[in-house]
Amino acid sequence: MSKIALIIIDMQNDYFPAGKWPLEGIDAAAANAARVLAHFREHKLPVVHVRHEFLSDDAPFFTPGSDGANIHDSLQPAEAEFRVLKNGVNSFNGTELQALLQREGISALVIVGAMSHMCIDAVARAAADLGYSNTLLHDACATLDMEFNGVKVPAAQVHAAFMAALAFAYAEVIATDEFLARQ
Repeated sequence: MSKIALIIIDMQNDYFPAGKWPLEGIDAAAANAARVLAHFREHKLPVVHVRHEFLSDDAPFFTPGSDGANIHDSLQPAEAEFRVLKNGVNSFNGTELQALLQREGISALVIVGAMSHMCIDAVARAAADLGYSNTLLHDACATLDMEFNGVKVPAAQVHAAFMAALAFAYAEVIATDEFLARQ
């Protein structure tokens, strides 16, 4: 049987309504992530909180030492839970995440957090490439409107496109309720 861990990516103050880079649907995503976190805590399963902090004060958000770079109150780590600090998009790149998961004997990940099109995408792809079995809870993730080459893409479409791509080859992509009903 696989040893499973919850990995919560970048659920930080700057992504919430009063922050520097608010995401569409972040409050609903955080509420679902909190439900999953409560389940993992209740069953004494491993939890990893990943926090992003850019290296420069010139960054548009998550600046070093700022309140915006802190994990949101609704998902604060418990004392025994793991914490990983990253400075880039991929949670495995330049961090101790892989060593931590190996040390704990983790082979399966439940992924929640932000942003769907960046750090969630990167961690799901990297984890799959490293051999982890991934379950991605699409309604416990959030993103924002995007624009490319004059084409405006609403957040819901950005999110759907990335979830569809990840579901094709990198993760089982399901809703929080479905995940919790299986447990």
